[in-house]
Amino acid sequence: MTDPAAEWKLPLTARCRCGATEMTISAPPLVTMACHCRGCQRMTASAFSLSVAVPEAGFVVSGPEPVRGGARSDGLAHFFCPDCMSWMFTRADMLPNMVNMRATMLDDPAWAAPFVETQTEEKLPFVHLDTAASFPGFPGMDEMRDLVARFAAEGQRP
Repeated sequence: MTDPAAEWKLPLTARCRCGATEMTISAPPLVTMACHCRGCQRMTASAFSLSVAVPEAGFVVSGPEPVRGGARSDGLAHFFCPDCMSWMFTRADMLPNMVNMRATMLDDPAWAAPFVETQTEEKLPFVHLDTAASFPGFPGMDEMRDLVARFAAEGQRP
């Protein structure tokens, strides 16, 4: 049996654009995702957001206290560096043990290709991603459990 820390090259490190806020991931990521919703398009000023979902217990933020911002909606809290205002991560009430960190905050984001894409009903017509799964909305809890299991077996590693 392989050692998850060695397999994932843990800890993984990440930081905001200015480097003031740092994040450390000490547990294997759960899944990588691209979200095509209009909110993510607008918050990233791009075609979609890239995320790596990690267990809350394996996620540590150091540096200045992140500030909540972005779209205010029930059940979602988006966190930004207070200095450079980089959108760093999101917490969702429906997934209390998970943090959805922006994959491009990783010091080495090259491995974090999206395993799944969500909100494809809002995807821009010129975007084409090669993902293992695709959803017109968000996956349900059973589908999410299956995706996490598939990613553990098949997902790209650093």
